[in-house]
Amino acid sequence: MTSEKPSLTRELSLTQATAINMIDMVGIGPFVTLSAIIGLMQGPASVFAWLLGALLAYMDGLVWAEMGAKWPQAGGSYVFLQKLFGAKWGRLMAFLFIWQTTIQAPLVIASGAIGFAKYASFLVPLSDVGRKAVSGGLVILLVTLLYRKIGSIGKISVVLWIITGGTILWLIFSAIGHFHPQQAFNWSVDGFGTRMLLFAALGRASLSAVYSYLGYYNVCHLGGEIKNPAKNIPRSMLLSITGIAILYLGMQTAVVGVLPWQEAAASDFVASLYFERIYNSHTVGLVATALILIIAMASLFSAILGYSRIPYAAALNGDFFSIFAKVHPKHHFPHVSLLAIGAVGFVFSLTYRLGEAITTILMMRILIQFVSQAVGVMVWHYKYPNDERPFRMPLFPIPAILSIFIWLFIFFTNETKYQLLAVGVVVSGTLAFFVRNKITDSTSLSDM
Repeated sequence: MTSEKPSLTRELSLTQATAINMIDMVGIGPFVTLSAIIGLMQGPASVFAWLLGALLAYMDGLVWAEMGAKWPQAGGSYVFLQKLFGAKWGRLMAFLFIWQTTIQAPLVIASGAIGFAKYASFLVPLSDVGRKAVSGGLVILLVTLLYRKIGSIGKISVVLWIITGGTILWLIFSAIGHFHPQQAFNWSVDGFGTRMLLFAALGRASLSAVYSYLGYYNVCHLGGEIKNPAKNIPRSMLLSITGIAILYLGMQTAVVGVLPWQEAAASDFVASLYFERIYNSHTVGLVATALILIIAMASLFSAILGYSRIPYAAALNGDFFSIFAKVHPKHHFPHVSLLAIGAVGFVFSLTYRLGEAITTILMMRILIQFVSQAVGVMVWHYKYPNDERPFRMPLFPIPAILSIFIWLFIFFTNETKYQLLAVGVVVSGTLAFFVRNKITDSTSLSDM
């Protein structure tokens, strides 16, 4: 009598995959970064940061779509980097990705939880200890909700998606009758004095905007659980990017068309203030805030789901601790990986500040993940032009080149300490890789 080991199952439809992507992309991000972006760009010109973020999401999304359609497996970038860079360099790149993921994935969870707690203080004033209790408790709650089979999670995601889209549409259409076009479309950048100051402000504002777009690739992490992945992974990514870009641009325009930009930039609760002003009601502001918190929960729900598959994929291939390859015997999901990611995210949610977490997340990922993948896809095209590609990016290689250019623009226009941190992660990860290989090789020889 033989018994098969439990494995992942393909149960997520196109609708469910798109829903998971979209709720991951929104979250608390636009509601906590909108005021900062308006302040950095000194008014409605902040729309350029949102447009640059949308362009980057599309260009980089096409890179991910090619890889996701070709290699629809759990783990996303862990798999892609190995395939793109071959047996020798692919192992190093995949190891570096896992190395940085062990830090930045819990940071993503922590940033969402910290942002949730910050926004929750509009409903109930919270001390620093109270905010930490709320952020840590949220992580525990979401891990508990995710402790179930993927089919149930797909259905929950669709409901959360409806709430997310409905709330942002309510925000946009509420501006009717209160909107001032001359205020919303005053895109002057004269206040910066020099072009260098403008570029620096745009780079830092774009980093915050891009943080709000992150998640367009989440379906690639779930590649082993999506039906008809060769078609549904690219479709779900492009649908989610288009939908979220429209919602973000509409939200940005509505807010600066109703509120003076100086007031919007100074508010920690700009969306709640917006609803209060339009409806002249604190109660409406409270209701809107509650819906925003549900959106934040939905995003973390999706993010933790996707990230839990990365250590699982690495362990399954022998590149991470073997215990992470365990799959729940009944519900068929990587439960050890889920619990571990959640536990570290819980610790980070108690120790980090929101701004630091957001910047660290993006700066760490730019070199190893985003730029390296775009370079790898171009190399793959030129070395193996006849390889089967279920999805081909239009106008190759322009999207990949634009993606690299925008990522590097964001990287080099941000603070030096975060640039050094990103380079430090690459250097330390590379050293760890070669030390690990040397120890493994020594152990193998001693066993002979």
